[in-house]
Amino acid sequence: MQSHYPENFERDMGCTEAQWLGWLPAALGAHAWQRIGAGVQADIEAGSLRIDWQPAPPRRIALLRIPRLQVTFAFQGLDDRQRHAFMKRFDLYMQRGGG
Repeated sequence: MQSHYPENFERDMGCTEAQWLGWLPAALGAHAWQRIGAGVQADIEAGSLRIDWQPAPPRRIALLRIPRLQVTFAFQGLDDRQRHAFMKRFDLYMQRGGG
């Protein structure tokens, strides 16, 4: 989790589009949203968030191959506190770890 989330930023996500779409509803929580092609538009308080994604070439580390999505986030009408509160929850739902 970051301490600050700008209005617009990009992320490189290590997942397939199918995995992303499986996790996305829970990460968006109770916020109303709709899918628009390779993106979603979500209503957050008095503002909104547009998330778009596109497949990127896989990351290769020796023989390991990790799928990737390039994801862009564009907030409108939300202050720093509101963006941080939303992304804190979103990031927790998108976190994956191994053990």
